[in-house]
Amino acid sequence: MNDSVKPVALSKLLNAKALGEKLALLTAYDASFARLLHQCGVDALLVGDSLGMVMQGHDSTIPVTLDDVIYHAKMVKRGAPLAWVIADLPFMTAMDVEQGLTSARRLLQEAQVQMVKVEGGLSVLPLVQALTEQGVPVCAHIGLLPQQALRAGYKMAGKTEVDAQRLLDEALALEKAGASLLVMECVVAEVAQRITSALSIPTIGIGSGAQTDGQVLVLHDILGLSSYAPSFAPKFLIEGRSLAEAVTAYVQAVKSGEFPSQVKG
Repeated sequence: MNDSVKPVALSKLLNAKALGEKLALLTAYDASFARLLHQCGVDALLVGDSLGMVMQGHDSTIPVTLDDVIYHAKMVKRGAPLAWVIADLPFMTAMDVEQGLTSARRLLQEAQVQMVKVEGGLSVLPLVQALTEQGVPVCAHIGLLPQQALRAGYKMAGKTEVDAQRLLDEALALEKAGASLLVMECVVAEVAQRITSALSIPTIGIGSGAQTDGQVLVLHDILGLSSYAPSFAPKFLIEGRSLAEAVTAYVQAVKSGEFPSQVKG
């Protein structure tokens, strides 16, 4: 573990793409793991609404409330006060721009996170632009959208040329609206690579191949603790490794390009 850690700034994340450096992100939900992840070199911590499944025992992210995210984000910030912390805007907490701004304000003021993540494409452009105008860093999220899984299900995005073009159009529009990072979940690898090449902001993949600018996984998945671990999330906590060694192995695998070696769409 690295005990001489420094505060992480957004500029570090943004500059990584130009420098050709891969970004390694993980979810975090409490102080102890947040401290460990930051010390092991994880570039940014995501307080994801995935907490509903891995912490609360739900079968989706839908039941997670804004208060839930704030509660967990506060713990993460106490554990890793120097880390760059991103928090999800959970289900139906940003149904219009005004509500989205209010929800984001609570995340920044009460939990003191530095960035909010917004799921969706063209429909969230007004919110992304409004947040940016208020000085709020935004991480956009396209592809598979867990908050819409009741309607759309869990499936790969970008399998047809029409869908691939839709994703590219969404990504370009979100960048233009002011998004600083873009998460692509379960996007066909070739499409994710195409989008990454078209954007100037870093792309963060999850189940979207090896050619994105970084990767994010759910912490419990890489530790083998999740009942919902997807096939693209290998266990890094193997026999003989400590928790710190497992997290460090994940970071090193992302940085070197060893993970993911290939994700088939």
